[in-house]
Amino acid sequence: MGKTHKKIVMAGVCCLMISMLTGCGNDTTKITEGMQLVETLDYQGALTAFDEAEAQKENRRLIARGRGIASMGLTEYDQAVQYFTEALELSDGWVQNVDYDMNYYLAAAYRKNGQPAEAKKVYDAILGLKPEEKDAYFLRGSAELELGDYESAKADFDQAISMDPKNYDRLIEIYEALADYGYREVGQEYLQNVLDTAKQLDAYDSGRIYYYLGDYQKAYLALEEAKGKGGVDSYLYLGKAYAATGDYNYASSVYSNYLSKQGPDAEIYNQLGLCELAKKDYQKALEAFQAGKQIEGNSLMQTLSFNEIVAYEYLQDYQKAAVLLNAYLQNYPDDQAAIREQQFLSTR
Repeated sequence: MGKTHKKIVMAGVCCLMISMLTGCGNDTTKITEGMQLVETLDYQGALTAFDEAEAQKENRRLIARGRGIASMGLTEYDQAVQYFTEALELSDGWVQNVDYDMNYYLAAAYRKNGQPAEAKKVYDAILGLKPEEKDAYFLRGSAELELGDYESAKADFDQAISMDPKNYDRLIEIYEALADYGYREVGQEYLQNVLDTAKQLDAYDSGRIYYYLGDYQKAYLALEEAKGKGGVDSYLYLGKAYAATGDYNYASSVYSNYLSKQGPDAEIYNQLGLCELAKKDYQKALEAFQAGKQIEGNSLMQTLSFNEIVAYEYLQDYQKAAVLLNAYLQNYPDDQAAIREQQFLSTR
């Protein structure tokens, strides 16, 4: 087996289970602390914990892995690539699940760093060892789209779908990837095929497929039925379907209804804020984005933070917007939209 293939293996969650951590040898107290800090988005604190783990001679591979994940959080993708490569090179030669995990992270770091060709090589190696990896087919297809290789991308997407035809979340991801690179109609063909061939499609799945097909009336009719079963995603898509028709008042009421009955949710607050922006009620929009930011550990902190800045701009509080934008770019320095926004604010 070649050196590249020895390194390869499976993307997972941000933190390995404690049992996996302790199973890798050495005490991992500081590594565990570092990964917990990663979960709270305190990446600098995490790096400090990993430095302490190194001083205490904890597991070197997991320290490098943790540093790689923290570096990605800090958008230091070159550094992340180095850490994940280091972690993989510390392998004892036996391919384990943690190796797959780190290879997926390595490929993600390459893509974030504008190196889709390198990412594709990683996915090639993963599939060379584990051809049943459905995620790798989808992710390799996405990298191939970045490289302008539509035919290879479509072949990989077809393979991913054939291996899990009822995974409608993945199908929608494929549609979005194709749409991003100018192949929206091809993506919609995948979606239409589900409507034409699926024998038992529930209201939620049919509703969101209609949404992406642009048939908003059928979408909200199905999603009105689906929301009675609970799930936050049904409310999200229902509100989006009404917003897509220009009915921001009803969309806002859908989101507000969810919040009053089910409690805080970052995505709901973000969509509510976007509706309020569209309605030109900028103060309510600001309040919605800020409420979303108050939810600890939410995965939309970057989006909510940027939208909060936009709301301040609409309120013509350019000084506050500029202060927040400077802080935002400290955390997300590669956000091109934010960089353009900073240039705009410098003229106010």
